[in-house]
Amino acid sequence: MTACFAGLAGTILLGASLSYGQAPMNTCLDCHSVLPEPFGVTSDKFSHDIHEQKGLTCASCHGGDPTSSDPTVAMSPKKGWKGHIDHKQVPALCASCHANPVYMKTFNPSLRTDQFSEYHTSVHGQKFATGDTKVAVCTDCHSVHDLRAPSDPLSTVNPVNVAKTCSKCHADPDYMKPYGIPTDQYAKYNTSVHHDAMVKRGDLSAPTCTTCHGNHGAVPPGVDKVQNVCANCHVFQAQMYQKSTHSKVFAEKGLPGCVVCHTNHGIQMPSDAMLSTGPAGVCMRCHTRGDVCDRARENILNNLTTLDHNIKEADEALKLAEASGMEVSAATLNQAAATDAITKARVTIHTYDPALVNADIQVGMKIAAANLKAGQDAMVEREHRRIGLGVCLIAICFMLVGLWLYIKQIER
Repeated sequence: MTACFAGLAGTILLGASLSYGQAPMNTCLDCHSVLPEPFGVTSDKFSHDIHEQKGLTCASCHGGDPTSSDPTVAMSPKKGWKGHIDHKQVPALCASCHANPVYMKTFNPSLRTDQFSEYHTSVHGQKFATGDTKVAVCTDCHSVHDLRAPSDPLSTVNPVNVAKTCSKCHADPDYMKPYGIPTDQYAKYNTSVHHDAMVKRGDLSAPTCTTCHGNHGAVPPGVDKVQNVCANCHVFQAQMYQKSTHSKVFAEKGLPGCVVCHTNHGIQMPSDAMLSTGPAGVCMRCHTRGDVCDRARENILNNLTTLDHNIKEADEALKLAEASGMEVSAATLNQAAATDAITKARVTIHTYDPALVNADIQVGMKIAAANLKAGQDAMVEREHRRIGLGVCLIAICFMLVGLWLYIKQIER
């Protein structure tokens, strides 16, 4: 009887282990987990791969039968064994799944399936089609056996890591030498306002390489003109630029729009100093001192400087009044309108029309002047209150002294 129960328990446990237990055997990892790079693939490394997490195995790409411990079966051509996948075979192999809408939608209905067709339109894809196998293919950007979802912070194509991934080729002078293009883009990008927003402030919407250059496809819409690329984010600046004489002149001379003043990969935080004649100034790179445009530049800069000073002066007056206990909340709140006015003026600079810029500046001037007056009036009122309080205290003191004298007289 005991033997029967033991046998029955064993059968139940075996069935449970087959139904709910370990994943199917993967003999590929048994060997490759102890091999050196580039053949080494540990189970821990592969566990982070999005394909493994979706239920795919080594055989999904390499073929063979990973459930067999017999090498002749596991790596049998009859089982579809491909073995080593050459660099030039990678795009077509990835596309065998990723270009199949019916198959890919079973994993995620929102997944794109046009990456392979777009790749053919890209610079990488066009050169690849001519037989250049040095250009990037899928695995160069996405990694291989630990390919993570783009949302994973450790993914090579997570927005924070994209620039570093591109730099593996584009910052290598020897590797890029045959193509005759610069290799300082990554170094410059690391000094840019875009990099600071992305990496230091964690703003994943900030531009990185693929934002401007595209990823699988050749280019983003309108890339035939740099300003169209910048306009994807900087909409108002682009609208102002279209109204300027620069837009027409730059087009006639074949100059690359925004890049003329702001550069491209090493874009710095814009400031009023760009209108100056100092090291940060950009106008004098093209214009001559004393000409019509130079006088307009000087006028705009002077007015912006004045407004900036007035806003700061009003801020200080309001802070002092508030620290003194005076009610200036309405004026303090209204300071945001003055800040908005100078911000709008700095955007309107892209029209390079002094009348339009100064119209925005004058709005800010009126608001800042009113707020400064509110702060100053509050301080005057504070002084009046202090004087009044002082007079009251003196009167009270005289009353107390008089009362004390009167009491003394009664006591006598």
